[in-house]
Amino acid sequence: MMKTRTEAIRAAARRLLEAGKVDAVIGYMQGTIPLRAQPFIAYTPEDCDKLIWSSFCGGNLATIASGRKDRVAVVAQGCVSRNLNGLVHEKRIDRDNLYIIGVPCIGMLDQRKVEAKLMGRNIELLKNDPEEDLGEITVSGCNAVRECFVEVIKRRDVKRDNCYTCMHRNPVGADEVVTEPVSETAGGDINAVATPWARFETDRRWEEFTKNFEDCIRCYACRDVCPLCYCTTCFVDESNPQWCGKTQDPADVQTFHILRAFHCAGRCTDCGACESACPQGIKMRRLTSMLEKDVRAKWNHEPGMDCETKPPLSTYRPDDPEDHFK
Repeated sequence: MMKTRTEAIRAAARRLLEAGKVDAVIGYMQGTIPLRAQPFIAYTPEDCDKLIWSSFCGGNLATIASGRKDRVAVVAQGCVSRNLNGLVHEKRIDRDNLYIIGVPCIGMLDQRKVEAKLMGRNIELLKNDPEEDLGEITVSGCNAVRECFVEVIKRRDVKRDNCYTCMHRNPVGADEVVTEPVSETAGGDINAVATPWARFETDRRWEEFTKNFEDCIRCYACRDVCPLCYCTTCFVDESNPQWCGKTQDPADVQTFHILRAFHCAGRCTDCGACESACPQGIKMRRLTSMLEKDVRAKWNHEPGMDCETKPPLSTYRPDDPEDHFK
């Protein structure tokens, strides 16, 4: 647990609840297993002692805030704050009822990458969780015959893929920021990694796409954790008309992912929640990141940088240069 950020979040949350400025604070608490944090809603100042900040606060709390009518404060790093701005624009959240507790973020870690480095050994404790990007985490555990281990792992070796190329690590439009800002970008070139299939011809590109999604079991975890997916009835659940078949047939699986990606185009902040939630380890961002690259290139648009700007794909101008719009 990152002590400085945790203490600052608890202090801010407690102050807001005691002053009656919000009805609830949405943040994270320690998960029931190591290397996990889970959403937590504090309703009283006493609840705030359960709030934490760690390298594993990877869920997007904008999803929890979406649609709420009470006054809430939300703990938000760069990507989450941008999603909150987007949801305000889309009228899913009333800005007057929202208070953003901003947390400068040095990147989240990928539990699966940590487990892979330990080659199946059972992790029981995260002993050290530094607040510096170049720091090291310390994990420990014991096997069934009580053979114990302690491993030190560099943070940069096990970060989530999206965090290597994050372009806005500091919160955007926060009502307060609890610690000093960090460097705005993670240093990686998002445009360079956003197009893993672009160098291929059409047939090979389709082959790579098909292979990437062939293990999808259509559990919809990617959809359910996404703050952009709040339709009362998702298109995959519609039966009249039926936009997408409900089978595991590759055509139905591919249709779901393509339509969902286009639904999110120009709105996605690359938070990585979809990839983290996928039980099959599917690289969703190989599809969504290409669309976001096109949106940046064609419209110079980055989602969620304010509450007013409309996403490019939801706007129309009579002088649009594309003939098919006329």
